[in-house]
Amino acid sequence: MNKDRVAELIRQLLVELGENPEREGLVDTPRRTAEGYAFLTKGYQQTAKEVLNNAVFEAHLNHMIIVKEIELYSLCEHHILPFYGKCHVGYIAKDKVLGVSKIARIVDCFARRLQIQERLTEQVAQAIMKEADAEGVGVVIEARHLCMMMRGVQKQNSVMTTSVVLGSFRDEPATRQEFMALIK
Repeated sequence: MNKDRVAELIRQLLVELGENPEREGLVDTPRRTAEGYAFLTKGYQQTAKEVLNNAVFEAHLNHMIIVKEIELYSLCEHHILPFYGKCHVGYIAKDKVLGVSKIARIVDCFARRLQIQERLTEQVAQAIMKEADAEGVGVVIEARHLCMMMRGVQKQNSVMTTSVVLGSFRDEPATRQEFMALIK
């Protein structure tokens, strides 16, 4: 990302909004905003494999592994406003387990892009399935969308829930039910 170019575009946006980008409170806003967007969209420069950083460990298990309430922050691609919430990830290992912090890093890798929650849920599930070579995966995201809270319909207490189940989580109702019960 060209931060200088983004800063200039933010400066132009301030002018179009009727602001004076030279006033004291706004002088550094274009630079700060460009730096903020670079951080909030750093997922474009990452892949799940890279963020795993070889933290895939041999383990001959057949247990369900769950990491729940992973905080996530993203920007909706329709309004470039934040949505935020919690992600719950479960998988059944075959021969490999992922480093526990790396699961949260995979969530961030995809959340730090312009997103829709439905696609984010799918991307996390597919990445965990592939990188862990899992028997099955379940991902549930519960999030609040500022585009729905601050503008438009203005519903402050709405929460969107999305889920993706793959492999044994899809094929075996008891496995899916166990996952859903454990994340509650």
